[in-house]
Amino acid sequence: MAGQKSKFTSYIGDTPPHFANSSEEECAKILDYYRIPWMYEPRTFVLERDAEGNVIEAFTPDFYLPEQDLFIELTTMKQAHVTKKNMKIRKIGEKFPEVNIKLFYKKDFLKLAQKYDLKADQ
Repeated sequence: MAGQKSKFTSYIGDTPPHFANSSEEECAKILDYYRIPWMYEPRTFVLERDAEGNVIEAFTPDFYLPEQDLFIELTTMKQAHVTKKNMKIRKIGEKFPEVNIKLFYKKDFLKLAQKYDLKADQ
């Protein structure tokens, strides 16, 4: 599907993004509204390999904002699952100190959703 047009005007990519949930799509709409160039899941960070070099842990942030050199991970998951995601982001900071990454929690997204009258995964 290369060359397929995306409905997002600030999206940088060859094929339209396929979001994991509606919260990611709503976040993309905000970025688009403010004309902030963005990419969806452009890079996976390998966090751990086994003795043979096989990947056993990796993390792919939701968005990358090239003008800000910033990765964004949006989590609307239950708190029990957020702890694991926080650990992965901490590992990215340790293994890739040059990478800027910001985690937005459910409460952050709900505030944005309320302000912009967006759909929010509950």
